[in-house]
Amino acid sequence: MSPPRLPWALVGDDLAVPCVDGRERPYLSLDSAASTSALPAVARSVHEFLPWYSSVHRGAGYKSRRATEAYEAAREAALTFAGRDPDGPDTAIICRNTTEAINHLAYRLRLRRDEVVVTTVIEHHANLLPWARLCRRRFVECEPDGTFGVDAVAEALDDGERPRLLALSGASNVSGWLPPVESIIEAAHERGVPVLVDGAQMAAHVPLPTAADFVAWSGHKMYAPFGAGVLVGPRRAFADGDPFLAGGGAVDLVDLDEVAWTEPPEREEAGSPNVVGAVAMHSAIEELGRIGWAAIADHDRRLAPRLREGLADIEGVRLLGPESTAAVLPLATFTVEGLPHALVAARLSAEFAIGVRHGCFCAHPYLVRLLGLDHAQVAAYRSAVGSGDRRFMPGAVRASAGINTSEADIERLLDALRALVGGHPGPVPYRQDRHTGDYWPECDVPGWEARGRQVGAPCARG
Repeated sequence: MSPPRLPWALVGDDLAVPCVDGRERPYLSLDSAASTSALPAVARSVHEFLPWYSSVHRGAGYKSRRATEAYEAAREAALTFAGRDPDGPDTAIICRNTTEAINHLAYRLRLRRDEVVVTTVIEHHANLLPWARLCRRRFVECEPDGTFGVDAVAEALDDGERPRLLALSGASNVSGWLPPVESIIEAAHERGVPVLVDGAQMAAHVPLPTAADFVAWSGHKMYAPFGAGVLVGPRRAFADGDPFLAGGGAVDLVDLDEVAWTEPPEREEAGSPNVVGAVAMHSAIEELGRIGWAAIADHDRRLAPRLREGLADIEGVRLLGPESTAAVLPLATFTVEGLPHALVAARLSAEFAIGVRHGCFCAHPYLVRLLGLDHAQVAAYRSAVGSGDRRFMPGAVRASAGINTSEADIERLLDALRALVGGHPGPVPYRQDRHTGDYWPECDVPGWEARGRQVGAPCARG
């Protein structure tokens, strides 16, 4: 049977949203690297499961049994998705997302303050901050284009005492670059160093690395936005000691003075689990398997060059990251000369109904390097933020495609950017909020009135 033709529709693709000129336009989401909408099959699976929702591992009732079966089937599917034998030595811990998964592992490794974890400067904060509060970190630096090779990783691994772990991204959420993960894992294993791969950006695009000791990813980036993530690793890593979360379901016996923890993975999943999220992730895994990695890769290979080369061809647009599209996801981060990143994102949304991300993408050290900022500039920005002024925060704009993105969608973004760069004045003025740094159109168009604005965290926070 031939693979399904892409792009593949997602729930919400047919939405029309208001723009500041008073017209409605089809909404174009180019923010898949942050979160994806649900595949229709995922939404159907959740809808069909809801009548059977019940407590998991808690009850003898028929619905509870059905819910437990669904939850454990999702765990088995996650192991298979990560290239592991469900009957083998590894286990899958179902949690909220990649961030929680990495925090979970950081706690369970029982790191000492004087021990070392090697990581890289391209990481999402989820793979930087958990290690920082537990142990010392040694970093793999990147080249000006935001890449590094196996030799740079090997040098970091060899620079001092042997690290407890190498923790790296399988794909950058800023540049879309895919490091040579398999070769890096091999180099680490030659030195007796286990490896965690942050697979958040990989999971919807390429197979997860089977040789990694630990791998973490999120459902909300692979078309299952119902709040589940996974940490896969050797069962023995979770067999001793107290779990990351303590509570019901993680124990065999409790009295007022001591506790007997149960076996993993249940030991690691205290409280009522997110069975709906697990069902959704299971469905997404099956649907991605039905579509096939070959079809997804072919789709990405068509979109990535058009997106990146199209942006680079627009005068005044600076593309960040590697120039080659050989090992890059359909994701591009860029700046526009003379236009703040927050204003570009605001105008794309309010005037063109195009949703993108702007800011530092929860990867501040990496973006600082890609932008070429020096210490004095960073210090000035830090000082301004400390006084509550985020108007001049450094950042960029990111457009990221999913399996529902078409080549026509890419052209729509490029046309909109050409209009902005070409001096298109727009139908309304914009005002920047000092506290958040975001721009808001000044108008009374329904959907964009000042009274409808949500005041709170800036769009670029991370």
